[in-house]
Order: sequence, then structure tokens, then C-alpha cells
Amino acid sequence: MRILVTGSAGFIGFHLSGLLLRKGHEIIGLDGMTPYYDVRLKHERHAFLKNHAGFVEAIQMLEDNDSLASLCETHRPEIIIHLAAQAGVRYSLENPRSYVDTNVVGTFNVMEAARRGGVQHLMLASTSSVYGANTSMPFLETDRADTPLTIYAATKKATELMSHSYSHLWKTPTTVFRFFTVYGPWGRPDMALFKFVKAIEAGEAIDVYNNGDMQRDFTYIDDLVKAIELLSRTPPVEGRPVAGDSLSPVAPWRVVNVGGGAPVRLLDFIAEIERCLGCAAKRNYLPMQPGDVPATWADASLLMALTGYCPDTPVSAGVRAFCDWYREYYRAGGPGMETGRS
Repeated sequence: MRILVTGSAGFIGFHLSGLLLRKGHEIIGLDGMTPYYDVRLKHERHAFLKNHAGFVEAIQMLEDNDSLASLCETHRPEIIIHLAAQAGVRYSLENPRSYVDTNVVGTFNVMEAARRGGVQHLMLASTSSVYGANTSMPFLETDRADTPLTIYAATKKATELMSHSYSHLWKTPTTVFRFFTVYGPWGRPDMALFKFVKAIEAGEAIDVYNNGDMQRDFTYIDDLVKAIELLSRTPPVEGRPVAGDSLSPVAPWRVVNVGGGAPVRLLDFIAEIERCLGCAAKRNYLPMQPGDVPATWADASLLMALTGYCPDTPVSAGVRAFCDWYREYYRAGGPGMETGRS
């Protein structure tokens, strides 16, 4: 199938595009190469993807509606998997406008492209952050998610609602997936695992928020992209729910948690990193950051019902894979290196 993946040079988009290419799909990989973090890492991800004959690179911004429309008219994607976004919970406190521009306006343009092109399945990335101040756990897709704590979460919730209205009006089968703390090789430098490993390797202290009293439902990257690929084969059909479904009563639209359903204490996560690196971390204990939450925990039963699959890579294996990648990558020179692995 021809699949448009937005954010294809990003952490998740890179891994997903690679998986889809290996399964024989044609991938149109769109990325704006924005400088939120070192763009050389993004270009290196795309360099690996361009080794596949089925990959077409498109460097452009989602906010440019005319360019996006032209791309879709040229390539006629049958599925759109929209991963591109201004990411980062904490950065949304510093530059909220970029989240509205990219996440809301950019996603609107994607939905318009899907409508005009009559795509068979529109898939949109959301986040566990939309659960906001919810304290009832594990989080269910049918729980109310009306108390976002950051503009990042608010923009993601806004795109969920926008996509529902489009699905209702134009009958576009739409799956929204909510990610839970994704980690693994080729991860983003602003994420906790990357920052922790970098600091420990350099003999510097790591910042541990809420004095370490936090839990996260960590999801290994290979598990995540496998779940997305399986979901891509299961577009929602109006009027055909499964047990515990979030399927809309008025649209071929649903939201699905993608997480392992097994939260891990932050201090245990750090201990795994220390074991993998063979040295103890210097810890700088700090209070909770604005907009952060003490715990996330996915109920993944809907994902299992739809795909027969649930993320299951243990944190010990996932952290080891990241640490091995990090050391190999930066031994070879980091961004700008000539060799590496996907």
C-alpha cells in the first residue's frame, strides 16, 4: 500500500517507516526537519530510510497546506499515519504558539488532505498526556479526558476532537492512538532516558523530579510501531464495536491506548540504566515540574481485542538496547557519523 507517514525523520516515524518498508509498503516520508533538537540526527534517520527503494522523501512543513495538498495529489496515499507534531511537555511552557501552529493547524491540513484524497484509513498520534489530572488508573480510552495540564496535551486533545468531527462528516475511518512514554534506540535527546544516559556517561548529575516518586508506563519503540502497523489493518467501521470499544456511535472513529499496562517506578528505571552502564548516577532531587503528572498507566485491553497484541518488552531489555545503541552511536561520532544501525 502507499502510506504517507508524517514526521518520518522523528523517533517514532523513523522506526515505523522502516517497519512498513520491510513489509513491502511504499512510504512517502514527510518531515519538516525542524530544529527542536539536532536536525543531523533527523537527517541520519532519513538516510537509512532512503536505502529502501520504496521510500520517497518529502521535506516540507505541515503548515504549508498547498504543498501538502500537492504531495497527496501526486502520490495518492491510501493510508495516512500522522505522527508529526511539536513534541515535548516542558517545551510547551516556553513556546506554546508552536504547538498550536504545528499540532492544530498542521493536523487540520492533514485531515483536509485525507478528506480530499478519500484515504482508506487516517491514523493520528495522540498522547497519554490528554488524561491530564485523571487519577483513576489504569487509563481507559472511554475515560473523560477534559483536564489537560499543558498546552501540548490540550492541542492533542483538540486534534482528537477535530478528527472525530471530520470522521463523522466525511466518513473517513480514523484511529487515534495515545502513546505512553515511548523509549528506545534513536530516541529524542530531550527525553528522560537519553538525558539520563548522556549525563551518567559524562559523570554529571541527573535531575529526578518529584523526588523520584513517579511511575510511567514505558513502551518500547519496537512494540509501539508493531502495534501501529497492526492497527493500520483494522480501520474502524461505524456500528461494529468490539468489547470495551471506544468506537464512536456516529462515526467510524476510535481512540486506542498503546502501552504495556505495567507502570514502572522512576527510581527502578534509573536503576536499570545504572546496571546497563555499570556506574551509579549522581542524583539531583527536585520537586514536580509544572504540567507533569505523578503516574501514567494504560489499559491496553482494547489494543489486544483489536490486534491480538500488547507491548511486552521488559524495561530491562529496552534500556539495555538503548544504552548499547547510545554507546555505539557516539563512539562513531554521533550526529554526522557514517555508520550505524536502525
